[in-house]
Amino acid sequence: MPAAAVAVLPATSASPTPNRKTSVAPEKKYKCQFCNRAFSRSEHRSRHERSHTKERPFKCLKCRSTFVRRDLLLRHDRTVHAKDGGVPLQSDSKRRNVTRTSPVPETSKLPIGMEQAALDQIDANEGFFGVEEAAMLMTNFQQKAAMSSAETGSIQPEPLISGQGHNLMEPSMGYNPASITLPQMHWDTMLPQTMSQQKSHSMSSSGSGPFESQQTFGSGNTAPTHPNQLPPLMEPQPSTADIAPPPFPASSLGSGLATPGALSPFPSMMGPVSPVDYRRSPGPPQLCTMAKAPQVDSDDQVVRILDNIKRCDGDGALLETFRLPATSVLNRYLSTYFTLFHHHLPFLHPSSFDPARVSAPLLLSVLSIGALYTFEQDQAYMLHIGSKLLINQFLVNKENFSSRKSPLWAMQSTLLNMIFASWSGDPKGLEWACSVKSLVANMVAGNRYELKLRSEAREGARPSHEEWIEDEGCRRTYYAVYIYFGLLTMTYNHTPAISFNEFDTLELPSSETLWSLDVNDDEAWQESLTAATIITFREAHDALFQGIDARYSAFATRVMINALFLEVWYHKRSPEALQDVVTEYKLRLALETWEKSLELCEPETVVVQLSAPHKGHPLIFNAMAMYRNTTARLLVDLKSVQEALRYHDSYEVAAAMTHARDKVKRSAEMLKVIQACYDCIEVAALQGIRWVARTSATNWSIEHPLCGLDLIVILSLWLWRVEHDEEPADAAEVAMYNKIRDLFDDDSLDVYHVKLSSTVARLWGSMIDEVVVWGITKLMGESFKLHAQALTGYEDAIRSGASMTGTPPMAPHSVAVAAY
Repeated sequence: MPAAAVAVLPATSASPTPNRKTSVAPEKKYKCQFCNRAFSRSEHRSRHERSHTKERPFKCLKCRSTFVRRDLLLRHDRTVHAKDGGVPLQSDSKRRNVTRTSPVPETSKLPIGMEQAALDQIDANEGFFGVEEAAMLMTNFQQKAAMSSAETGSIQPEPLISGQGHNLMEPSMGYNPASITLPQMHWDTMLPQTMSQQKSHSMSSSGSGPFESQQTFGSGNTAPTHPNQLPPLMEPQPSTADIAPPPFPASSLGSGLATPGALSPFPSMMGPVSPVDYRRSPGPPQLCTMAKAPQVDSDDQVVRILDNIKRCDGDGALLETFRLPATSVLNRYLSTYFTLFHHHLPFLHPSSFDPARVSAPLLLSVLSIGALYTFEQDQAYMLHIGSKLLINQFLVNKENFSSRKSPLWAMQSTLLNMIFASWSGDPKGLEWACSVKSLVANMVAGNRYELKLRSEAREGARPSHEEWIEDEGCRRTYYAVYIYFGLLTMTYNHTPAISFNEFDTLELPSSETLWSLDVNDDEAWQESLTAATIITFREAHDALFQGIDARYSAFATRVMINALFLEVWYHKRSPEALQDVVTEYKLRLALETWEKSLELCEPETVVVQLSAPHKGHPLIFNAMAMYRNTTARLLVDLKSVQEALRYHDSYEVAAAMTHARDKVKRSAEMLKVIQACYDCIEVAALQGIRWVARTSATNWSIEHPLCGLDLIVILSLWLWRVEHDEEPADAAEVAMYNKIRDLFDDDSLDVYHVKLSSTVARLWGSMIDEVVVWGITKLMGESFKLHAQALTGYEDAIRSGASMTGTPPMAPHSVAVAAY
């Protein structure tokens, strides 16, 4: 029964009658995925499934308690936090559609015994309760809230479409978390203290629901102006009609932080933006621009977005649970996606991306990642789960589903949802992403075959601009899936789901300049396409292994290093790898050729305002991170660390890091790997550890902490061995040791420990988990800190044992003299 209907029942009918049943049993069409139980409502099934998954998604905003069901959270809030004045949870206020202006007499308050009995009865029925029980519980909630409102003020009725958000259905209903299982993510612990305090303050003082925007981003009509506020994201000039900036006080900004064009929605965490001056090609001057992020410009677009969601939601799974964010919030999420995330995996076409026309699951998945980059995790999860539900409905309800006939938006939406889940820091999200890998791999294979047939049907004729955009979007999506699967293999040691043979004669992605052209600019597209050099995957692969430099785009550069990484992964997993020196030689030759080919990369004329130290497109910066990881994999394979990372336990990951010290040997060959590790940490050290800690989360890709995991583990273990092995360090090792130490000032070293090995691990851990967009970086940061403690503790144990035996502790020999 809808919540609105339950709310209007009189309190006199709220007598507990557990044996009363309805005359007609509802159809139980929602089946549990773990057992044979079936339910008539999806929220009942979700609530039941939590008995299998042991999830506790309902978190108290006033303490750290978590609960399986929402009613238990409400009961906890009323009983434990009564000393706070009895103010009900905000979602209760949003779900009430009546106005109460007069105090409720004390005699109308239900006794505690009746309240507990009702809840116990609901518990016994596992969520199946009749009209009377529901009315009793709702009336009790309302009476409790009315007593609180008498003290704090009257409660205004909620408009159908408010300034806080757009309701999917009428009448207006709040978001009910009980109907959708949210992962148990304690995001507050992942945010800096100032952000966490601001978030909790906003949630406790605002009248909006918990899944509406928690930040004060008003519309142009209501946003307060401040001389020290920053302009909207990626806008060349401030516009009060678009997105309002977050109201951070000027005192929280450093002298170099209040820079126009700063990319982070939290400018206090950002340094000055230094847009990369990309190499310009002699193309048309109108191409040297920055593409504007797609936006929602009118109420008509909002209505069409709502209609698209309703049309995709044939089962009504989102009927009473989903709330579309306000227009200003939608535009903020679109801006952060296309300015902060899109450039690292550009498979969507910004110029033709119309939020009112694209498929609803794809739009929600884009918005969910955009919400992550604004640190609004509640909204991000709501949008993410909404996208997953709509895609699931499409797959289940579509008759005679075939991977060949799967629409491109289904693959793109699923890819974004997999990215969201696998890097969220939640092991359940990773398990879900792995469960759909085969489905996405089949989609790639089937769609690639259809693309081949479509291209052959043209019989050599050049496609139109719109046809080319469709074909290029397909190719970019296939390669984006390929890159993402490669990152799963690198991070978690998962077997690759797509082989490079799958692409073979498929053309590599074009340049970003060509891809970002406006769909209506056909003349410029014809000129750019004629001048472009586009080769197939097979041609580029063969050229690398033959030592021949090839020219391709920045996206293609990222694709080819992914292919080389997977080749190295397969080689190290083969039983004959130790004896197969020929294959290893070919792999090293291919890697060297790939690095040399960077000088021939297609020049870009699209300015991307992301602060990065690398000269080139962000895709090349990301590719270099994977290149360093790949070169290290040829000698050191930390499979145990990667497998421990699957289960997201920082103590287990740290233990695997420390136990891997036997895999790191001291040799002339190892010095080449340490050089790659040095290059990795040098990027952060030269920019400034603190500055990178506050900016890289939004400016750099998630690939950098993922690729740096192995490198920093290897580096810390090698430094530890040089410092503690009985064998003295040779001249080359001493030179490398001092080279690494020179990256840090004395204050950085003295803050933690005198030993460089633990210092490097601790600094890296502190850097990658200071500002968190993707939860996996928080896990890795904690693991590195524990790893640093283990290195220090092991050294203390050595000293303690040496003092007990009366022998002097081991000294780092020549390194100590040279370094200190």
